[in-house]
Amino acid sequence: MEHIDDSRDPRLSDYFDLTDVRLRRSKEAAEGLYMAESSKVIGRALELGHQPRSLLTTERWLSTFEDLIADAEARFGPIPVYVGTSEIVEQLTGFNLHRGALAAMHRPPLPSMTDLVASARRIAVLDGLVDHTNVGALFRSAAALGIDAIVLSPDCADPLYRRSVRVSMGAALTLPYTRAVSWAEDLQALRAEGFTLAALALSDDSVDLADFAADLPDRVAWMLGSEGHGLSKTALAAADVVVRIPMQRGIDSLNVAAASAVAFWASRG
Repeated sequence: MEHIDDSRDPRLSDYFDLTDVRLRRSKEAAEGLYMAESSKVIGRALELGHQPRSLLTTERWLSTFEDLIADAEARFGPIPVYVGTSEIVEQLTGFNLHRGALAAMHRPPLPSMTDLVASARRIAVLDGLVDHTNVGALFRSAAALGIDAIVLSPDCADPLYRRSVRVSMGAALTLPYTRAVSWAEDLQALRAEGFTLAALALSDDSVDLADFAADLPDRVAWMLGSEGHGLSKTALAAADVVVRIPMQRGIDSLNVAAASAVAFWASRG
């Protein structure tokens, strides 16, 4: 237990500038860490065997986390627990720690795509999604509605960014995923594994979701595009079929997270 009184203490560098999204995206991946926020998420990470680097909390919340700290140390041995006033912690992180605690966690290694999809029948393929809230919501829907794994494009937002983890209700920690290295080649590799690449998009030759769901292929990879421009040319060129969700009242499409939930539900098995 280490009490802190300097918000720029170098021992706390994992927690610097948590509200700077661009910085955190590069820092966390490069340094092999992610941030778990709240007792529920930290507890889930510990259950999965994710090793903590340290824990940060305030004097107000310390007693609430004694059992969680004891659990972490029983699993992994002593870990630094930094405790400060609410003011110091807010200066350090950039926000009010109203969820009680943060843990800097060692980021688990990603599986190869071949290993990831070996036994999967329904997967999601995320092409250039940049909004962490949408990524978190999509992971939650995928976990709830029978998706076995998720493949991310090289430029997709990080599922382990703390907002994504929080919105996913921890599903970003539990649902297997990996990140592609060569987008066009990896999409073709999914086809070679027997997946039908089903693009959710608007086009003149698209198939109604109900018709597609009535005769589902054995293995389906749902392809979902970015919030602004939809699927990339690379993804659309790789697709075996374009599937549309029928709209009413003049609405042309759904938010990507909502659209994913509809498609996942329709293809559950």
